[in-house]
Amino acid sequence: MRKIIIASHHKMAEGVKDTLNYITGDHGNVHALSAYLNNTPIQEEIEELLKDVKGEDEVLVFTDLLGGSVNQAFFPYTDRPHFHVITGINLPVIMSLILEPDNEYLTVDQIRFALNEAKEQLVYVNDFVANMSKDDEDDE
Repeated sequence: MRKIIIASHHKMAEGVKDTLNYITGDHGNVHALSAYLNNTPIQEEIEELLKDVKGEDEVLVFTDLLGGSVNQAFFPYTDRPHFHVITGINLPVIMSLILEPDNEYLTVDQIRFALNEAKEQLVYVNDFVANMSKDDEDDE
């Protein structure tokens, strides 16, 4: 089983999960952890999300900020087999990994490839549009 956890400060995780479900049609076992909305310690919220995870299960955690308290709360779990923590919540990378077949474990190379592809999706659109216009002029 592959479990996807999107974790953030406040409500960002819920929004990303909602958008992901809209685009992928509720594909995958996706959960949102919106930290600090109630008086429950984050560690308790994490334990609740992980209570049904078995040793052979795969867990992908996407957090909002590298070094932020939500991200740090998942540090102790990175020594578990098949437990991956990725920071800098990015819809394209989550989609890429959630749509991978879940009948076998993701490899480190697959995860790194998805991250590199997602980085290429970070584009300053003003430059992109300006370059498109120049390309159109060059074609004339």
